[in-house]
Amino acid sequence: MHNRLLNEVSEQSCAVPARWSRLSDRELVWCLRFQQAIHQQPVVRLFAVVSRLGDGVFWYGLMIALLLTHGAAAAAPVGRMLLVGAICLGLYKWLKAKTTRPRPCTQYDRIQPRVAPLDEYSFPSGHTLHAVSFTILAVYDYPPLAWLLLPFALLVALSRVILGLHYPSDVLAGALLGGSLALLALLTLQ
Repeated sequence: MHNRLLNEVSEQSCAVPARWSRLSDRELVWCLRFQQAIHQQPVVRLFAVVSRLGDGVFWYGLMIALLLTHGAAAAAPVGRMLLVGAICLGLYKWLKAKTTRPRPCTQYDRIQPRVAPLDEYSFPSGHTLHAVSFTILAVYDYPPLAWLLLPFALLVALSRVILGLHYPSDVLAGALLGGSLALLALLTLQ
């Protein structure tokens, strides 16, 4: 089964630049498996909503809620989140422009995008990058939020593969970059 899927993937992914083709071929199999495993409409809709909230709505809402509930004491944590968010945005846009990795849904017709992508390229996952960085920053200052933010960040990361928009390595790279930037901010912005 695995070899058959890998052969099908290889036949359809000839347009992928050489630097991505071997990794993409192996990961397309996983993308297809995720899509086949999660096919119930209510579950797909849940991941679409999570992904949409991960566009920024959830994080900006969190920042506003922190300012409203904690007042001036939340200004520094929210400021860090905004600064790191801006750096994350610039970094992932730059990386996408440099790597130009096509999305799995554009490389393999059996992987259907379940929501419209925000841009053309796949690497890294900006949603995951922001979810991980904001989660680390918020939980550092407000540990009780971990019960909400950790599962949400995980769902955002999973949604990107389940919705056919990212490869697992895009999500992993986004998580590593987001975590690194958040930790760097915590070390330097105290």
